[in-house]
Amino acid sequence: MSGLSIDAVTKQFGDFRAVDDVSLSVPHGTFVCLLGPSGCGKTTLLRMIAGLEEPTSGTIALDGADITGVPTHRRNFGMVFQSLALFPHLSVGDNISYALRIRGASKQEQRKRVEDLLALIHLPGFADRPVAKLSGGQRQRVAIARALALSPKLFLLDEPLSALDAKLREAMQVELRQLQQRLGITTIVVTHDQREAMTMADLVVVMGSGRILQAAPPIEIYRRPADAFVAGFIGITNLLPADADGAGRTMVLGHAVPGLKLPAGMAKASLSVRPEDVRIVAPGAGALDGTVTFVRDLGGTIETFVQTGGTTIMAVATPRERPDVSVGQQVGIALPPESCVVLKS
Repeated sequence: MSGLSIDAVTKQFGDFRAVDDVSLSVPHGTFVCLLGPSGCGKTTLLRMIAGLEEPTSGTIALDGADITGVPTHRRNFGMVFQSLALFPHLSVGDNISYALRIRGASKQEQRKRVEDLLALIHLPGFADRPVAKLSGGQRQRVAIARALALSPKLFLLDEPLSALDAKLREAMQVELRQLQQRLGITTIVVTHDQREAMTMADLVVVMGSGRILQAAPPIEIYRRPADAFVAGFIGITNLLPADADGAGRTMVLGHAVPGLKLPAGMAKASLSVRPEDVRIVAPGAGALDGTVTFVRDLGGTIETFVQTGGTTIMAVATPRERPDVSVGQQVGIALPPESCVVLKS
């Protein structure tokens, strides 16, 4: 099978399972984000792919060849660490060409590769510049170029943008994705930032407690989360208790939601409803009634918080759709049944 294949991989440190029976297939040219909270096992999984950690059990294969026991330096993978790990005493060009020099490439080959990579990362003419005089974003690009110098089979990045400020981070997310698309290289990025994963990935792998909870394209993860943890971790959602009553209706916080039915045999569930799908209507015109407790205008969106049945529900609207409400006002909440994702309780 072509691409990267991870089969039943487990990593134990004493009695602690950092990665627990993980299996994943990554086709060639795919941009993957390993996403999850701190301690979920994503960095340990990346390190096993890189050969920096050896699995306790299971196998890792590339293009059908088992590489589980292959040393890191023989895997021909490019890596960018959170710290970037650039050599501060070397110039930009010498940092990028370091691996080529170790491999015995001629000075002409090194110079040509450095020029090509600097053009690729939009830093032409920077070869002789000291690394210490670069901005954070420029250092990030140099680290990426250095990792790509040997034309790696796989490109691995561990929280590569976490040290950047918010505006630069978002710009670099787009640049990294565009670079990956131009090169067509299989790329795996570890991140805890769901926005970063949604921006860059073809495949988002959500991890928790060492296991893969869901692996799917970003929009599928967002719209059809596998469970309450995934729903709450990817973006913002309203998680509401739902019960089936004896009359075939679905009750949410004591009120029936027209058109919504739980799967056969399911008496209790949780509903995931994204804030942009919640509609503020006149009292009595929705499934639930409540009181507006807070309104936040963020310019591009308006967030309205409504208290009902001891629970706060968040609705998001654009300025054009802005509801004419104020704090303390009684309103209705409409929950479109097609936007309610039923999760096991």
